[in-house]
Amino acid sequence: MKKITLTIISIGLVLMLAVSANAQEKKLLLKTPLCFATSLPVLGDSIPALAEDIKAASGGNIQIKYYEPGKLLPPFEILGAVSSGKVNAGFGAGVYWQGKIPEAALFSTVPFGPEADEYLAWIFNGNGLKLYQEMYDNAGYNVKVLPYAIISPETSGWFSKPINGPEDFKGLKMRFLGLGGKVMQKLGVAVNVMPAGEIFQALEKGVIDAAEFSFPAIDQKLGFYKVVKYNYFPGWHQQATLLEMLINKDTWNKMSKSQQALIEMATKANIVRTIAHCEAIQGAAIKENVNTHGVKTMYWSDDMLSLFKKTWDEVVLEQGEQRPEFKKIWDDMSAFRADYAYWKEIGFLPRKIKQ
Repeated sequence: MKKITLTIISIGLVLMLAVSANAQEKKLLLKTPLCFATSLPVLGDSIPALAEDIKAASGGNIQIKYYEPGKLLPPFEILGAVSSGKVNAGFGAGVYWQGKIPEAALFSTVPFGPEADEYLAWIFNGNGLKLYQEMYDNAGYNVKVLPYAIISPETSGWFSKPINGPEDFKGLKMRFLGLGGKVMQKLGVAVNVMPAGEIFQALEKGVIDAAEFSFPAIDQKLGFYKVVKYNYFPGWHQQATLLEMLINKDTWNKMSKSQQALIEMATKANIVRTIAHCEAIQGAAIKENVNTHGVKTMYWSDDMLSLFKKTWDEVVLEQGEQRPEFKKIWDDMSAFRADYAYWKEIGFLPRKIKQ
């Protein structure tokens, strides 16, 4: 009985000290514009969940006030606004800043690149995270970067008619983001970059003929099936997509060590939440698209996948020649993947591909 009493007293003292420590820390409000609407599964709805986790774990000392896309800032302006201090944090994806920092796309999604497990291995147990922060520092952006989510492969795109060969890409108008967009441009596609909220209307009005955006459950939510019926797989351009939380570095440096650690742990935990949720919902979405909405699920032929890969190799070479920063990151990722490839080949069951 004495031991139990002492244990209860000890726990009480620890809790009192934790509460006292939280009370002494300066309260922090992070005003965060979003790239993705919170109505979107995984991409958006994981952010309110993350905000609740951080609020609860900090005893209310850290709170995140998030703003839907366009309410505070347009999505493509988030990086600059966080860096300048116009806002003290934001949620987005490196690929959205590709126009300013071409190599930023390598920290978001890579054509024929790593799947989620391999990507995270490079980020957290290779040089990925170090190079990620270094990229923003060297480009002159005053931000702290924290990966906060990773998602499943995307579909390869939605088309109004079948793609029977490379000739069908000539003159096609398509929404396409990221390094994969450079591949499509080389194949004759007129690439249009636009945020999620504008894609459906652009398809409906004929501004674009085709579009890629995300994984099946999100594309379904956005209603692409109402306008175009040919949905192509696999998403060679985005086998996994890493998303980021950006915090103004001055704000980050003013935080206590415990506040920094709490946010780092919460964002890592959110990565588990997002990939688990993402993997759980795709099969049902694809079945509904096919059985209820009349979508035709298509799979690229070996010849087309080889064409995409050959063209991607050309893009990588050009980017590396133009940008030493791009080449440095690409070479590091490639070296990591070369070591990983041996494990991948012998450690996992072969994947049967349905043609």
